[in-house]
Amino acid sequence: MKRPSIAQIEQSLAELRNESDPFICELEKDERVGVQKSLAKWKKRREEEKFLEIKFHNMTYYERKARAEGFELIAGVDEVGRGPLAGPVVAAAVILPHDFFLSGIDDSKKLSEKKRQEYDEIIRKEAVSISIAMVQAAEIDEINIYKATQKAMKSAIVSLNPCPDYILIDAMKVETPYPSESIIKGDAKSVSIAAASIVAKTARDQLMKDIAQSCPAYGFERNMGYGTKEHLLAIQKCGITKYHRKSFAPVREYIEPNLFS
Repeated sequence: MKRPSIAQIEQSLAELRNESDPFICELEKDERVGVQKSLAKWKKRREEEKFLEIKFHNMTYYERKARAEGFELIAGVDEVGRGPLAGPVVAAAVILPHDFFLSGIDDSKKLSEKKRQEYDEIIRKEAVSISIAMVQAAEIDEINIYKATQKAMKSAIVSLNPCPDYILIDAMKVETPYPSESIIKGDAKSVSIAAASIVAKTARDQLMKDIAQSCPAYGFERNMGYGTKEHLLAIQKCGITKYHRKSFAPVREYIEPNLFS
């Protein structure tokens, strides 16, 4: 009987998840070097997949706890953009279905841009509800960044349809009409908050890329409004835009000397 080729073996392995499958036992007896390399690669990939499956399960702890208390529509809430010198602070609220699974989901800061965009697309497709809210630079200057962040989070929560019956919030204390829990580093501990983190980050990054079209000198498409060397030099050379936060130190320090020049 003709033995399967390496390509055929790898195709079969791609569909297997069970280490005890008889096909795996057969491959372990196959003396061909190529077969053993393919098998070793498959086993390594399965170990990585199992690690991510366990990690995902651990990240559903707060959701499982809330459901055990009778809550069903659980929203994760997170924000991005508290630290930049320009652009809005953006919050997202996301309600995921009970059976949602996305291997590798994590705090958006730990993911590559490509992976964030991939996950954002999946989350938007599968979520029960998604809401995004922004507070622009001028209002951040009026009420301060902490209050602006709270306002963005509240706006995202109340815009959800259907309405949530429980809220998981990353770190911040936010008054809501719903029972809620604030979780330190929640974007790495709760799948719902992680999803909100990804949606908020992807939305804000795209907005900053759009703004960069009309303000090319500042490199917003690269620095997303953060105070990089490139950005600070552009402020000194070109001044500030309507997107800059005048209450933030590097921008304020530029404005004050120029008031009297």
